[in-house]
Amino acid sequence: MRLAVDAMGGDLGPRVPLQAAYRLAHSLSDIHIKLFGDFAELADFAAPGISLLEPLNCTDHLPNNSIIEYCHAPQVVTMSDKPGFALRRKQQSSMWMALEDLRAGGSDACVSAGNTGALLAMSRHLLKTFPGIDRPAISKLLPTADKECLMLDLGASVKCDSEHLLQNALMGSVFMTAVAGRTKPSVALLNIGSEDIKGNEQIRLAANLLEASDYINYIGYIEGDEIYSGRADVVVCDGFVGNVALKVSEGVARLLIAEMKKTFVKSWYGRLVGRFAQVLLRQWQGQFEPGRYNGASFLGLHAPVIKSHGGADENAFYSALTLAAQQVNTDVAQKIYQQFERDHHYF
Repeated sequence: MRLAVDAMGGDLGPRVPLQAAYRLAHSLSDIHIKLFGDFAELADFAAPGISLLEPLNCTDHLPNNSIIEYCHAPQVVTMSDKPGFALRRKQQSSMWMALEDLRAGGSDACVSAGNTGALLAMSRHLLKTFPGIDRPAISKLLPTADKECLMLDLGASVKCDSEHLLQNALMGSVFMTAVAGRTKPSVALLNIGSEDIKGNEQIRLAANLLEASDYINYIGYIEGDEIYSGRADVVVCDGFVGNVALKVSEGVARLLIAEMKKTFVKSWYGRLVGRFAQVLLRQWQGQFEPGRYNGASFLGLHAPVIKSHGGADENAFYSALTLAAQQVNTDVAQKIYQQFERDHHYF
């Protein structure tokens, strides 16, 4: 397995992707991870004995047959770069070169914590979408009451018509079958109500298309407060609604954690209760820790591209790398293509 990693994209610099890459390379055998970045910055975090001054001495061979390879990229896509500018002017960047390596067959998946818009634009330009898929969709696994669910789109397409929503539902179903092992995963449309008359015209048209599909296990509309209930395996929406819903969820989670911490320190009684509650809180945090679910997948492209959160720490970036490896092992991209090929009306 070969992974291409944009080592320069995150808010915390190259230290995080390098540490996470070495952690994954030590936990798996026969994996080849290519770290793309400016050698001058990577040198401070490179493994002992690795010199980034001579190109022939930029590969670290680990005892378990895994390889870490450093690849020089003189440019960096910043968070303020507009997608069009990055596409035209940043073709020597770590992001572009990692994606180009994936396009050329030098790697099997790409992971970046960089500028989402630029990553999406470059991925679509270099990798292309499969026939029958108009636009890639950003998808993410979310924790629920008893299992994970997949939500898409989370920002790739701000406005989707009914056909795009159908495509997202199909891709989400294939993903959950391949990655999560769900048989006939349930699919729901995110809407402002559960009644048939609710929602705009595109939502109602999409509902008709989903009900007519032989492959999709459509269960109807779902409201925002049910996303985390576990009722649906796949939650489908347009990128505007999905991104807002995700950001609101993250904000509420941060608020709850902050308020809980304040409660346990503002009085002697709170501190006493907090000491006894630590075991349960650690278990709860482990189950719903955001870093555990780090990594959004760009579905619909010819090869897996994983977007890590820009502020991801080592554990969170490791989760994104693990998700990339999982998608390579389960061949998600090819299975999406095969399913669209079977649905001949797309061609």
